[in-house]
This record gives sequence, C-alpha cells and structure tokens, in this order.
Amino acid sequence: MDFMTAVRTCLSKYVDFSGRARRSEYWYFALFGFLVGIATSVVDALLGTSYDTGSGGLVNTAGSLALFLPSLAAGVRRLHDTGRSGWWILIGIIPIIGWILIIVWFCTDSKADNQYGPNPKTGPAGYEGGYPPPPPAYGSGQYGG
Repeated sequence: MDFMTAVRTCLSKYVDFSGRARRSEYWYFALFGFLVGIATSVVDALLGTSYDTGSGGLVNTAGSLALFLPSLAAGVRRLHDTGRSGWWILIGIIPIIGWILIIVWFCTDSKADNQYGPNPKTGPAGYEGGYPPPPPAYGSGQYGG
C-alpha cells in the first residue's frame, strides 16, 4: 500500500473500528499525522497563534483533534491484524512499558485469518494469488484481446 492510498483509506474509515489494517497502512498514516503536526506548527508560528506554555497552538490543536479518531481507528484495526482486541490500545496509557508493547505490536507482521477478517496481505485462507485478485492480463481473451 502506498502513502496516498493509506491516508485515503484511514480518512475514509475514520470511525471504522472493525476489520484489519496492514503495517504499511498504519505507519503511512502515522507519518501523515506527523507531517500534519509539523505543518500546523509552522502555520501557528507564522500566524502567532502558538502558546508560550509549550503546548500546541490553535491550528495545531485543531489538526490534532481532526486526526484523533482516524488515528485511533487505524490503531485498533492494526491490533486486529495482529490478532488482538482493540481494547489493548488502552495499554498505551501505561508509561514506557505500555508504549513499548504498543510499538512492538504495531510492528508485528499480520497474522493468518482471524475473527477480525481475512489476512489483508494474502486474502482468505487458500487463496494463493494475493488479495485482492489481480485484474486479468491484457491479451488473456477476457476483454477480446
């Protein structure tokens, strides 16, 4: 999955906590959130809307709030891909140990088909061609070529 597809997928599933998300989908969206944070901080600095307390400015706070639910949903779907309940995301509340566990789980490879759906890398069990199936090749006779 490429960067733009991952961002589009996560934003379109912004409150969809079911299903699974591949590593690339999650980490590309995390990169997008990081880049949005940098951009909104620069806009805050240019507009003079940043606070002296070290917290984010007005634009940065609005950007963070806009990406909160999509990021949470992507994290839950990523945990589903590793075979864990989405409630495990709450372990991130525990400083250091919880953060390390979450990062390790988010970096773990996809598990086989589980109760959250088929493996997004390979599709349903027994399907050998990848998921989704590729379109027929040109000249295969299916399109008259």
